[in-house]
Amino acid sequence: MRTIAIMNQKGGVGKTTTSVNLAAGLAARGRKVCVIDLDPQGHASMHLGVEVTGQMPTVYQVFAGEKTLAEVRHLVAPNLWVVPANVDLAAVEVELANMPDRELILRGAIQQLVKTDPIDYIVMDCPPSLGVLTINALTAVKEVMIPLQPHFFALQGLSRLLETTARVTRRLNRDLKVSGVAICLFETGTRLAGDVIADLTNFLRQSDPQTPWANAKVFQTKVRRNIKLAEAPSFGQSIFEYEPKSAGAQDYSSMVEEVLAMEATVPVSEAA
Repeated sequence: MRTIAIMNQKGGVGKTTTSVNLAAGLAARGRKVCVIDLDPQGHASMHLGVEVTGQMPTVYQVFAGEKTLAEVRHLVAPNLWVVPANVDLAAVEVELANMPDRELILRGAIQQLVKTDPIDYIVMDCPPSLGVLTINALTAVKEVMIPLQPHFFALQGLSRLLETTARVTRRLNRDLKVSGVAICLFETGTRLAGDVIADLTNFLRQSDPQTPWANAKVFQTKVRRNIKLAEAPSFGQSIFEYEPKSAGAQDYSSMVEEVLAMEATVPVSEAA
């Protein structure tokens, strides 16, 4: 089983789009995939056609100890489940403030789930912040993938994000690695995008081999700006369902192939 957190503390960089379409592409290729929505905005849930209403349980109940992941997930397509979120999740930061081992709640919930239902991939859509929800994700997974828009300020934000992974590696999860950076909202033919990608590649290549990001790759696939990617969430569909012949579908299909090609080289998570 591969466990992947998709994270960036900056919003609007393609984080949820990448989480949903990567998961949908993997499921379409026969992998059993569960998306865990950790953003109180619930965008990944809605993107996959699940809108929380009434007394529908969410991942909030998992953090509260009231439900298991198996009890709150929804099958949204063959091989693809989502654990939904809504605004209730925002209360977790305050409610868990004084709880011991609060960083380990999600890890324990995943271990409980996979003991009875083997899953190939767990993909977590993290909130655009570095609070207790994101720390739970980083403690529970083996891989981090970072969606990045190729702008100058994105590189400055990336350094803070990488330092967070280093702190979690030292304190909570020695197996955590940054496995890849996904370039999103890419505009072909612009010099700035090429310069940012070159700087990022050089930075990763020159990193200390002891850092969690030492062996991270910049995906060859660049996800181009595409209106169909922006439209798909309003229909509750992945790009592969909404417009399978679009440039967005082509790009995410190519990224899925890169992720699958990494299967033999990345650490896997085991139920414990």
